[in-house]
Amino acid sequence: MQWSGFLQVSSKFACLGQRTTHCSTLFTRGLCGRLPPRHVAGSVLGAQSFHCSVQRLKKRPEAESPPRELDLVRYDMRDLKKAPKPALYLGLSGLIPFVSAPLLMAVTELYLPEVAFAQVAYGASIVSFLGGVRWGFALPAGSPAKPDWLNLANSVVPSLIAWTALLFCHDITQSAVLVIMGLGIALHYDLSLLPTYPSWFKALRTILTVVAFFSLIGTVVIKQYYPEKKYFTDK
Repeated sequence: MQWSGFLQVSSKFACLGQRTTHCSTLFTRGLCGRLPPRHVAGSVLGAQSFHCSVQRLKKRPEAESPPRELDLVRYDMRDLKKAPKPALYLGLSGLIPFVSAPLLMAVTELYLPEVAFAQVAYGASIVSFLGGVRWGFALPAGSPAKPDWLNLANSVVPSLIAWTALLFCHDITQSAVLVIMGLGIALHYDLSLLPTYPSWFKALRTILTVVAFFSLIGTVVIKQYYPEKKYFTDK
């Protein structure tokens, strides 16, 4: 008996864009002649083909996070830079009557009821103005705030609080507390309860309300610790 074998090996390497390597090996084993019966079970007739591929995984770029959307409560102080210049300058200059009253009384070390009443009256007018802003914001056709009972009724509340504060003009402490309540309620409406204003306006409103709040608190504290002097009645 004669044995003859034939071995053929072929290898192919290709780079197809994704750096994929294909290796194919073909083994063919032939047999000429007869095989003894004891070798029939161990003989291989035909061919086997093996295919393997190795792909180098590429690092996928991280998906960009969607832009952060501000909800009704959150606001970004950095958006204050986007505020229109007239709104920014007029809003900050509106703090002068709030800050100047306790500053003047602290420098003179006297409680001046006329100056304190002027500050509280100015604060009441600002509270009423904030209610009017909400009313005007709800009227345009494309506004996110609809002219419904919720928006229009809540826009009247600050005006009623301001009017009540002026009724207690004989007691500046009560008037100042009512003005502080009106400022806080108006800020709560604008930030969380009612349809929101632009982000820059909410940031500006927060700063103005905080400064006005501490200015009124300063007037109440000065009344408790400094002697009172009335310039228009005392001689």
